[in-house]
Amino acid sequence: MAKAKTESTPADSGPTAGPGPYKAKIKIENVVASTSLGHELDLQAIALALGGAEYEPEQFPGLIYRLKEPKTATLLFRSGKVVCTGAKSLEHVRIAIDTVAKQIESAGIQIKKNPVIDVQNIVASSDLGTEINLNAIALSLGLEKVEYEPEQFPGLVYRIDEPKVVVLLFGSGKLVCTGARKPKDVEDAVERITRELKAAGLLR
Repeated sequence: MAKAKTESTPADSGPTAGPGPYKAKIKIENVVASTSLGHELDLQAIALALGGAEYEPEQFPGLIYRLKEPKTATLLFRSGKVVCTGAKSLEHVRIAIDTVAKQIESAGIQIKKNPVIDVQNIVASSDLGTEINLNAIALSLGLEKVEYEPEQFPGLVYRIDEPKVVVLLFGSGKLVCTGARKPKDVEDAVERITRELKAAGLLR
């Protein structure tokens, strides 16, 4: 069984964040994680072992293996590195990597046992529950931390130092958080934004 470095929070458990009567629900959209299954992988042999795997080294150096359940794409490289993307939770990452590892082992190909999974990026969405004024927010949060050019992109880009994430805010009140390494990073970021906007009188 693969071991993850961070605790799992299922995507449908609906963690909440933010002070006051309104609690922002957070939905994990994509978890990107990596691990290693060994020093050297015979991708040609693995492509034969994994039915439906995509391996065209002239176009892309890695092997791509897609699972329907959980819906993920796993990239395997000759160096032994493995990248899993598309998962909706850390548990789905573990299941996907375990499934791929077991299928490779069952074909008689030796790989590293109990690989440690390292989360690279969590993308999550949330909703502040009301429309927001991005022009006012850009001025309030400080131009050194904010990028807002509505003629190029409809959202406001807010870079947070702690936790180190990037949040895209939209006038509808919806937001997307990227760069998180664990679900709590997202919760902390949404709580911080909610607190800052309420303190500035920009969020009811």
